[in-house]
Amino acid sequence: MTNRYVKDFPKSVNIVEVGPRDGLQNEPEILPVETKVAFIEGLAEAGLRQIEMTSFVHPKAVPQLADAAQLIASVTQQPGVVYSALVPNVKGLERAIESGIQRIAVFTAASNSFTKKNIHMTVGESLKTFEQVVQKAKQAGLSVRGYVSTCFVCPYEGDVDPKDVFEVTQRLLEMGVDEVSLGDTVGAAVPTDVYRTVGFITETLAKERLALHFHDTFGTALANVCAGLELGIRTFDSSAGGLGGCPYAPGASGNLATEDLVYLLARMGIESGVDLAKLAQVSGNIEKQLNKELPSRQLKRLKTLNSLPVSS
Repeated sequence: MTNRYVKDFPKSVNIVEVGPRDGLQNEPEILPVETKVAFIEGLAEAGLRQIEMTSFVHPKAVPQLADAAQLIASVTQQPGVVYSALVPNVKGLERAIESGIQRIAVFTAASNSFTKKNIHMTVGESLKTFEQVVQKAKQAGLSVRGYVSTCFVCPYEGDVDPKDVFEVTQRLLEMGVDEVSLGDTVGAAVPTDVYRTVGFITETLAKERLALHFHDTFGTALANVCAGLELGIRTFDSSAGGLGGCPYAPGASGNLATEDLVYLLARMGIESGVDLAKLAQVSGNIEKQLNKELPSRQLKRLKTLNSLPVSS
């Protein structure tokens, strides 16, 4: 039955699972590679078709992901699943190519203060570095994703001008990046921020090449997803259990939990291809390995209902 009060939303969306990389890199505990393998393979079995596995950032900078090459070699990769890894520079790209990864991701921000804290470069310097990385990656037959942090609020500069976000995004697309993920690194954005910034960008740039990456510091991530859907965005990043955070964004909590996103989409009649019960079991297992409670609302709900079998 058609309801004229309900907006038209897409029949399906893409979820990019970032928990194994963006989530685990912020955990103080370094998990054994076998645990990470089980985590990634479980995510694929739950129906996730884009999984960011790890990072080729220098091991001293991110010791939690120092086993990147070993991890990629150990995971039994499923057909139809795109596995990716973050790279910071040409050296990291060379390691990624040797690993046999299918897709890489590069990362910058819309504010200079954040990029200086995060990667010790200005925005302009980071883009110049990534031009060479993207070119070499394309020559090697890899697809490339780009992350732009602090697209709405910067922890050091405050509100970010949509024009700055547009300029960085356009540069990334022009250098050959296939898709750009716009991040709410602080988790402070609300739907009006999404309308303002993403709406401005999609007036010129193809919405099909954009994704949104929300943190849930103030509990507004799902509301922001709805705003993104209204603007025509069809790809959203999330993290199993709500793992994650950002060491260079003081006060920022974890990423939007994949379970919560899957529930929202299902309730709205939007297909994600993810089995919520299977996903929650995977997140429950990694929660146990980390010996901490993860923030996912759906994970907590299923545990309360005693319907979440978690392996030891």
